[in-house]
Amino acid sequence: MKALFRYREVWLLVAIAVLIGLVSIRFPAFAAPGNLAQIFNDTALLIMLVLGQMLVIVTRSFDLSMASNLCFTGMAVAMLNAAHPDIPVAMLIVLALVIGLALGALNGILIWKLNMPSIVVTLGTLTIYRGATFILSGGAWVNADQMSPTFIGLQRVVVLGIPVLSWIVLLVIVLFFALTTYTALGRSIFAVGVNPTASVYIGVDVGRTKFIVFCLSGMVSGLAGYLWVARYVIASVEIANGFELNIIAACVIGGISIAGGIGSVGGAVLGALFLGLISNALPVIDISPFWQMAISGMAIIVAVAINARAERRKGRIILRKAETA
Repeated sequence: MKALFRYREVWLLVAIAVLIGLVSIRFPAFAAPGNLAQIFNDTALLIMLVLGQMLVIVTRSFDLSMASNLCFTGMAVAMLNAAHPDIPVAMLIVLALVIGLALGALNGILIWKLNMPSIVVTLGTLTIYRGATFILSGGAWVNADQMSPTFIGLQRVVVLGIPVLSWIVLLVIVLFFALTTYTALGRSIFAVGVNPTASVYIGVDVGRTKFIVFCLSGMVSGLAGYLWVARYVIASVEIANGFELNIIAACVIGGISIAGGIGSVGGAVLGALFLGLISNALPVIDISPFWQMAISGMAIIVAVAINARAERRKGRIILRKAETA
């Protein structure tokens, strides 16, 4: 049992269970399976984006442009659907993936070929993609009555009692788990994060690996762009504005080290679910929006402190081993 609690995921599961238990004391329906399934569905887009960001952070990088990528892609497919409602939704989803991939590849190529810091590149493209959305739409919105019923309704279709949106995010979770666990690319991503210099000596192309990671985060953002617009039935320049902070916060809570090299799909999913539970639980117990932001901020600070303490402890262990060698 003691060995089990060495894993960050176990502590997160306990924290989630405690949070559900505390809220359900006052509102028993909060812990009902149907309500928990709805919270998972509400958090699906955040989970998807957090998984993309996890790969980026593991390689010691940041993608601050994910929300702007989502905004541009969502607007592009929504405008196309409004102008040509006969285009199949499957084709629009493929287009969203391609647009997101292209925007992510632009980040990756700048970081790889120009050797620029990721935080600088994505801070710039964050503004560029948001501005491009305004130019594309002319500042106009695409409303529900302009979108086709199939475009809006696909993710609301229920299969085996679960909405399609939840099935999509479950598929993304499985794909990311397989990528990080069973593929050479997954091992290269973690190797780059642990020690970029040593990675070169074992044949890993650091720049190419980071490029692929940014392409993957771009594809995830593009897919989330379509799903976001279809879920909230509106496309505007302001959608997902500031959402990149929630994405990074969920990564930190999930135990993904901002120093790189440490992270897991399970931790990323649980970190996103923890934030999703907080945002659903606080209004239920009548906490004001101001305190919701403050409590979310405190949760992030506590998570960062725990991460920093855990990494410092590992460093001490290494030193102790070196001293006794």
